[in-house]
Amino acid sequence: MSLLTLPESAPFVVALGVLLLLGAVEGITLMFGASPSHWLDGFLGTDPPDGFLGWLHLGRAPVLALCAVFLTAFALGGLVLNALALNVIAHPMPWPLSVPLAVLAALPAVRACGGLIVRLVPREETYAVSFASLVGRVATMLGHARTDYPAQAKTTDRHGHTLYLMVEPDESVDDLASASDVLLVRQIHGNRFAAIPNPRPDLL
Repeated sequence: MSLLTLPESAPFVVALGVLLLLGAVEGITLMFGASPSHWLDGFLGTDPPDGFLGWLHLGRAPVLALCAVFLTAFALGGLVLNALALNVIAHPMPWPLSVPLAVLAALPAVRACGGLIVRLVPREETYAVSFASLVGRVATMLGHARTDYPAQAKTTDRHGHTLYLMVEPDESVDDLASASDVLLVRQIHGNRFAAIPNPRPDLL
């Protein structure tokens, strides 16, 4: 029986499947001009947390990148544990024991790789500063937004960085059509904005 088909390896095979799914979703959405990674980073907050989450570089490195590192290290760690157990005792390690050990092994990997990611992809300014300065800029709708039903949009900050937002119509507007240009008139919170159709497309 293959190591991947053992019942004791199921949690680690599932982790690999989730990793592949995340990669597929990111790739497909990028083809349409969207990015779950950017949206998730903005949605989760702008200030890096302290304590354990800060130790893992959450808030400084992209969330999906950290998730990918964790899933990879968790899956490989669990499969290695099962392979070692098969060689030593001729039986895979029970998953209630191997899963916690694999998690403990994956966390230092997230810490190490997260630090490398932060150094390789430095942020010239925080999302907090970027989002707060976007009022008055034009964004392109990536979906159809209605009152209380925001849709994703993208714009650029003053440094030319592409940022992904959640945009909903301002009180004076019923909806915002997909692919239309809108004017960001108010920051609601985080990466969520109220907007109106661009009133001067010839100037903005």
